[in-house]
Amino acid sequence: MVVLIVIAPKDFRDDELFDPLQVFYNKNIAAQMVSTTVGEHTGMLGGRATTKRTINDVNVDDFDAIMIVGGIGSKKYLWNNEDLIDLVKKFYEKGKIVSAICLSPVVLAKAGILKGKKATVYPVKEAIDILKENGAEYVDEGVVTDGNIITAKGPEFTIVFGNKIAEMLEK
Repeated sequence: MVVLIVIAPKDFRDDELFDPLQVFYNKNIAAQMVSTTVGEHTGMLGGRATTKRTINDVNVDDFDAIMIVGGIGSKKYLWNNEDLIDLVKKFYEKGKIVSAICLSPVVLAKAGILKGKKATVYPVKEAIDILKENGAEYVDEGVVTDGNIITAKGPEFTIVFGNKIAEMLEK
């Protein structure tokens, strides 16, 4: 089992990356990280992560799930990234697990995969509005699962989010 983790090149939310990674590590689930650029990336809280590949280098067939990390960098670098939106669609079309936390469920909405689905997002009006405009049923809960889609509200739900992804991978 391998999870593709997508982070913004700057200002990703540190704990939304590192906490699920720890969950995956503890459960022997492999993870690979990509961003829109390669190199060292800095989180909102100063954490560092290095990527060797970009979103464009990903073969969907190499992964069982995609997890998009949130943080304020998500809006700037990920929300309107057409390559990421296409990647999300491919994961969904192949029946793989598609997950996003904090502000990043907006990417799933923009990919059109939340139509008629329950989903959550970090509770800011703009993000909630985008989910609803794209047909999602917004739910104000910590972690929401609908089919093979998992969305989480924010950093206080990182462990529950990571465990939910792991649980679905193990099925």
